[in-house]
Amino acid sequence: MSMSERNLAAGEARDVSWADWAEPKLAAPARLGSYAPADVVFLLKDLSDVNLERGTEEREEAIQTGTHYSEMLPQEYQPTEEYVQLYRAALEQSAEEVALAAGVVSELIMRKRGRKLVLVSLARAGTPVGILIKRYLQQVHQLDVPHYSISIIRGKGIDTNALKYILQQHGTETEIQFVDGWTGKGAIRRVLVESCRQFAETYGVQLNDDLAVLADPGRCSDTYGTRADFLIPSACLNSTVSGLMSRTVLRDDLIGEDDFHGSKYYKHWLEQDLSNVFVDTISAYFEHVVLQAQAQAEQLLKQPEPADWQGMEDIQGIQEQYGLRDINLIKPGVGETTRVLLRRVPWKILINREDNPHLRHILLLARERGATVEVKPEMTYACCGIIKPREGDC
Repeated sequence: MSMSERNLAAGEARDVSWADWAEPKLAAPARLGSYAPADVVFLLKDLSDVNLERGTEEREEAIQTGTHYSEMLPQEYQPTEEYVQLYRAALEQSAEEVALAAGVVSELIMRKRGRKLVLVSLARAGTPVGILIKRYLQQVHQLDVPHYSISIIRGKGIDTNALKYILQQHGTETEIQFVDGWTGKGAIRRVLVESCRQFAETYGVQLNDDLAVLADPGRCSDTYGTRADFLIPSACLNSTVSGLMSRTVLRDDLIGEDDFHGSKYYKHWLEQDLSNVFVDTISAYFEHVVLQAQAQAEQLLKQPEPADWQGMEDIQGIQEQYGLRDINLIKPGVGETTRVLLRRVPWKILINREDNPHLRHILLLARERGATVEVKPEMTYACCGIIKPREGDC
């Protein structure tokens, strides 16, 4: 019996049934974000009026002394004009490559899950990718699937109220496909697997814990557009390329028993918002990449390369080399390194080579933040960000 089958059996053994929690219906979500409702529905509680932001140094100290990262928000990085121009150039240069990866993962999803499916992206990096997948399926296969964005938090799990709402709306026979932007160490992948196990045990409904991603440099997903560690331009910015939504928040004094996890909607940045420009730019390339995407998806189905978590070997080596007690201070891959530079206190940035075109924004941010850059050509990843440890932690 597989792990998933054992989990489902455990749920059934507790005599939990759909009827136990299908009613009463959870409240409809608030209208949030700058995306069109046809692109995505955010299942998040609006915390826009709550002061949750902390300065970078203060937040870093709090996280490294035990405060959970989901209890506060970073101050959003406001990019310089030079950085915005770099982002625009990156989008122009990589749009077709991103469209191809989106096409490949979309084709894999449809072939694996069928046409009766619901996309559930993990806020917030998964949201623009979920929109791209939804648009690809619509444009190429005339398949209009629901798409929700929900919260998942390392150390706390997935938003079960959001999952219950989706199942109440679409039924337990619907195939849910979880979506994220990319993989790093695979931490969120592990949280998703454990969350689905607990959901089955508690509610008697087994969800497929497969995580579809645009890029899987950590080699911890079985459904991916590419395993190359390349620049996904949406990783370059924060809320202004994610529907103006903040990271998700989970705090007992703000989130009630029947609430979704929380988030802030930064409406005051509407004039700076690039969220729809990003998805529109990538979507325009779908018709040009469809044949290549279908061929690559067919090849991956014929000769699958299962997740082997090879990236973790690199991370463990880096942890040992730099004498770091906490492996969570290491953030591998272009997307995760960008996050370190945008909202943590960076210490070192490791890159595979100085002339890598996917790392121009990384090098610019490293200069702005005063992080040391070191070349490490033997890495699986294109780059890796190391958060500055507290004194005595390395």
